[in-house]
Amino acid sequence: MTGILQALLSCFGGQATPGPSYVEDVFSTYLYTGNGSTQTIDNGMDLSGSGGMVWIKSRSAATDHALYDTARGATFDLVSNSSAAQTTQVNGLTSFNFNGFSIGSLAKLNTSSANYASWTFEKKDKFFDVRAVSHTNGTATDVDLSNLGTLGSVIFKDTGSGNWFVWHRSLSGSNKLILNSADNQASFTTFNVSGTTVTISSAATTGTKLIYAFAHDAGGFGDFAADNVISCGTYLGSNHRAQEVVQLGYEPQWVLIKNITTSATQWVVVDNMRGMARTGPNSWLAPNTANVETTTAADRVVASATGFFFDGPQQPINEAGSTFVYIAIRRGPMRVPVSGTNVLQLSARTGTGANATVSGGSSIDDLVIIKNRGASVIPLWVPRLVGINYLASSATTAETAAGATILQSNPWDVMDGVKVGTTSTIVNASANTYINYLFTRAPYFFDVVCYTGTGTNTTQAHNLGVAPDLMIVKARSAIGGWNVYSSALTNTQYIFLDSTAGRVSGATTRWNSTSPTASVFSLGTSSEVNGSGTTYVAYLFGTIGGVSKSGGYTGTGAAQVIDCGFTTGARFVMIKRTDAIGGWYVWDSARGIAVGNDPFFFMDSPASENTSTDYINPASSGFEISSTAPIAINASGGSYLFLAIA
Repeated sequence: MTGILQALLSCFGGQATPGPSYVEDVFSTYLYTGNGSTQTIDNGMDLSGSGGMVWIKSRSAATDHALYDTARGATFDLVSNSSAAQTTQVNGLTSFNFNGFSIGSLAKLNTSSANYASWTFEKKDKFFDVRAVSHTNGTATDVDLSNLGTLGSVIFKDTGSGNWFVWHRSLSGSNKLILNSADNQASFTTFNVSGTTVTISSAATTGTKLIYAFAHDAGGFGDFAADNVISCGTYLGSNHRAQEVVQLGYEPQWVLIKNITTSATQWVVVDNMRGMARTGPNSWLAPNTANVETTTAADRVVASATGFFFDGPQQPINEAGSTFVYIAIRRGPMRVPVSGTNVLQLSARTGTGANATVSGGSSIDDLVIIKNRGASVIPLWVPRLVGINYLASSATTAETAAGATILQSNPWDVMDGVKVGTTSTIVNASANTYINYLFTRAPYFFDVVCYTGTGTNTTQAHNLGVAPDLMIVKARSAIGGWNVYSSALTNTQYIFLDSTAGRVSGATTRWNSTSPTASVFSLGTSSEVNGSGTTYVAYLFGTIGGVSKSGGYTGTGAAQVIDCGFTTGARFVMIKRTDAIGGWYVWDSARGIAVGNDPFFFMDSPASENTSTDYINPASSGFEISSTAPIAINASGGSYLFLAIA
């Protein structure tokens, strides 16, 4: 939309006012596999225009970290796990591009079949800055970083030999940390920080000094001036499991952590692409070592809707009595989507019987729903936040740990889609046909929240950004129904996704007789949604003009168009009768929404799809209920809820 507006204004000699920036504009975690030759990483970061820094580390080999930035130029390589001077690598990072960067055949960046993590920080006020400063011994050099607002942390390196000194707003006096060392904090005066000014000491040697500077809670992102995307703070280790100890006010996607109390403790970098989920592996990289990635399923950094907590007492992240400093970056996207194809990918595929990646486009996905079309098999639900355990929408059972035949060991460790297993009929049996729905979390469209019940009336934070019109809650650690809230019902009513039954009315223990808001949803005392100590997952859907619509309609017994505000019709439709018995019907354009028969399956049943009915038809504004639809979809005077996505 912004690009179109700018183009129109340009035609008339005008100038467009730049729109707000979002975290997805300035930071990227991008995972890739080496090819031993050259490749271009398209991560959406404008490095050739805005500038910034790229940090790359092999996950599968004990090779050095590699840091490149636009202040020094593409070929100059520095190593965070070494005090060595920068080197020139003609086959390293070869160019900074308008949408990412390109790399050559340098082994530590691009060994064939090796796995890599890259983190890109774009230069942006109130987020990140990079400076290469010419300094002369005998004279102090001041560097103004007021463009960042509140300064959170500064990483300083002489491009000749010398340690990587780290100033953090939580350290006292002249204390610094050393990025290339596990040592504790100590007093170093090579540079100091006052307010937003970095002063390089007059005693520092002559040469070029590199500064990576990070803001702290400076705001100025998204659609509101107070939206923060980066925080530099501190917390006290507790050894507690599953207890949130770090409140950010947002869900993080990347965290750098250092214990500043106990000496000889590694730095730790985690991100949500390699795993910050409730179950499954959590992968760490240590900036101060060349070690391969550490993968653990027991001691993990776990993301929540408002911060992060720890599942385990490991010394590098949560040792009791130790103080830790961190830099955390907000999860994206923050921008409200303008197209349904950007946030819901449909994939009709045939199983291979071998490990495979299910993908439907180029988006980073947060929930996969998989249904075997031709067999009586459960509809499987797995969100990125949960990790490797799955739930079945046709059953009340607790979540199940996926074996290798269903999901690979780290199923979300991929830039697009999810990695499924081998021979399971549920997901990937040879020659079986499947439909896959890949949802991306985005403001106003869709959010996922994992939480632990309290047993008392409470509220739970979410990041949908608008009051959800449809909310589905399921106990993960206990037997219980899939409880559904809908704006088509009242806040004292609910219905079950796993059942054909109609709505239950007059209930106060589900939603505490309170409708959800743009920031929280309310929970009563029912063990189905809020049992003490029970873990839950909630799926929240909103309405966006032209993208998604959730609401209700009244049946007519005759053909009728459900106007969703779309222009090219619905690609996904789910319907449930609420005042009487009726299944949860699901259609999609990958299998066919056309004039004539349209395949559907029931979300509440393992039954295979039905291909011999014509219950809905395409309509540009949404979808049409056909004249042949049964009373479960269109009884005269009947009440229905629906979810439609363009």
